[in-house]
Amino acid sequence: SQWSPTCEDVHISYLPLAHMFERMVQSVVYCHGGRIGFFQGDIRLLSDDMKALRPTIFPVVPRLLNRMYDKIFSQADTSLKRWVLEFAARRKKAEVRNGIIRNDSLWDKLFFNKIQASLGGCVRMIVTGAAPASPTVLGFLRAALGCQVYEGYGQTECTAGCTFTTPGDWTSGHVGAPLPCNLIKLKDAEELNYFASKGEGEICVKGPNVFKGYLKDEERTSEALDQEGWLHTGDIGKWLPVRIQMSGACNGTLKIIDRKKHIFKLAQGEYIAPEKIENIYIRSDPVAQVYVHGDSLQAFLVGIVVPDAEAMPGWAKKRGFDGTYEELCRNKELQKAIMEDMVRLGKESGLHSFEQVKAIHIHSDMFSVQNGLLTPTLKAKRPELRDYFKKQIEELYSSISI
Repeated sequence: SQWSPTCEDVHISYLPLAHMFERMVQSVVYCHGGRIGFFQGDIRLLSDDMKALRPTIFPVVPRLLNRMYDKIFSQADTSLKRWVLEFAARRKKAEVRNGIIRNDSLWDKLFFNKIQASLGGCVRMIVTGAAPASPTVLGFLRAALGCQVYEGYGQTECTAGCTFTTPGDWTSGHVGAPLPCNLIKLKDAEELNYFASKGEGEICVKGPNVFKGYLKDEERTSEALDQEGWLHTGDIGKWLPVRIQMSGACNGTLKIIDRKKHIFKLAQGEYIAPEKIENIYIRSDPVAQVYVHGDSLQAFLVGIVVPDAEAMPGWAKKRGFDGTYEELCRNKELQKAIMEDMVRLGKESGLHSFEQVKAIHIHSDMFSVQNGLLTPTLKAKRPELRDYFKKQIEELYSSISI
């Protein structure tokens, strides 16, 4: 079938097997008689593995999509090349809006076949989830890769997914409709000013895919599951209204707009959802990872930023900064330029002034599972990050008076 996996499909496995997203994709491929190849263990060699395996199904986290997008546009290093690339992408996007997904157009032969070849040349289906994906990036890659790109939403507690893009709806900016196996409702999140009566609120999930609870942890279980069996996800969603597109009707889809988990208050009482802010800042070209910190004793936010070792040097050079990666990480003027780019993205995304960081520290080493700063599913361990960077955070607060 055009829309679902078949026995002819090949899936490349490189995401952690502790990640429910990866395990569910594997289960679906196995159920359809498909094949699975495993990468050689070094994410830097993933492109080589894909060229050897030539997969047809590629599950991907948004950070990798962002890297692909940034790399493509960094190679368009003149204004003419960039204009031509954007023109070709617009022509392909027009086809996508009409429901045409292909990789044999004139624009593919002139521009996009090299990009498709870097993924093995056979990818027909990309599935993304586990974190918010940029509509701009998804829209471009749908056009450039000439394949179906599906986006889903869920968490381990509801067996990975509870919403999924409907085949044929290639619009971006939402995570699809509820899956047939579960119900979804929105619950008032008064502290963040979201109300279900307005079609906004905390996403709650109920169905056979929802877990029974955390092993030997009744307190956390009662926080996540209410007495009626609804899973409270901690994410804030919004039902999108009916809108008629050229490709058909798009209604009943869910958009993730905020995060309730890990919220805290600043000294003046403003509520902060740090993960929402981090998901905006991470779109800055030179940034690979970011941790936003604040607490009720402080009046503003600060951040720990890990630059992208591949993208940052080129980004810095265009702005007149030279040196090795380590030298650039210590450059205070470059640090200021990176923060200005992050704040610019924050403004464009509608962040309030109190949601913007006022100072950052540049850290040269990636947060990882090995150094204890990420979970096996590659999510930030916030208490550990706070303790690890305690000295740097204190220095940032002492260096600024507002």
